[in-house]
Amino acid sequence: MARKDQTQNRKGGDRRDRPQPPRRGPEGQRGRDRRPEERNPDIVRLWGFHPVREALRSKHREVLRLWATAEAASRLQSEISARGIEARLTTLEDLNQRLPQDAVHQGLLLEAKPLASIDLADLPEKGTVLVLDQVTDPHNVGAIVRTAAAFAVDAIITTERHSPAMTGVLAKSASGGLEHVPLCTVVNLARALETLGDMGYLRVGLDSDGPASLEDTSLSRPLALVLGAEGKGLRRLSRENCDVLARLDMPGAIRSLNVSNACAVALTIARLKLLSET
Repeated sequence: MARKDQTQNRKGGDRRDRPQPPRRGPEGQRGRDRRPEERNPDIVRLWGFHPVREALRSKHREVLRLWATAEAASRLQSEISARGIEARLTTLEDLNQRLPQDAVHQGLLLEAKPLASIDLADLPEKGTVLVLDQVTDPHNVGAIVRTAAAFAVDAIITTERHSPAMTGVLAKSASGGLEHVPLCTVVNLARALETLGDMGYLRVGLDSDGPASLEDTSLSRPLALVLGAEGKGLRRLSRENCDVLARLDMPGAIRSLNVSNACAVALTIARLKLLSET
């Protein structure tokens, strides 16, 4: 009885009978605010100034709903008007409730349709592509997408499974890059690498134990740079379906980089080598 008495409020009711705060959903959103369409995998959520601005500008992105503070809506007035979409004015507090706890939304939340995946057959004959072998961290993939956009990479190839969704945190890390780099999603990465070989792509796997450095490796277009997940690196079948394995030689005390930084270094080396060999 003593235990039960301690749980009662002043009016004599059991605390277990009190209304409980709504639980947060998968992206930190409170249950009372969630709408059916926000659980729909065919709808992505983008937040932050650059991701939302680039999505509004993109002719490939179908936008659905936009929430914005008055100040944020004013900054994007030309893009909003050009899109013919009406911004739903809201407050920072409301957006904080709708989004994950640490989301840097800058007063903007956009719901849109996912970007369509291209086919391997759509890749250019002399292109440069990135192939991600089970890189699952959304921050890393987002940073890779941003770097790919900066280097004018022709496509990023990922797998349907063991890849993060192209939304939310990833889109914020990509800083608008999602709208500028075509995505190619495949079921089987080993078969996709075989297809790239049949298309004439030089498949270079980045491997810390590669027999030669990327700087000393002869490169040509079309080129596919294959990156593995941190820790695990390239899987066996991915390695076997590369034409050559190359390492990144670092002169400093720390010899390894995370996958997104390694991608930036590799693209820099590849660009310089391809320019010098043409």
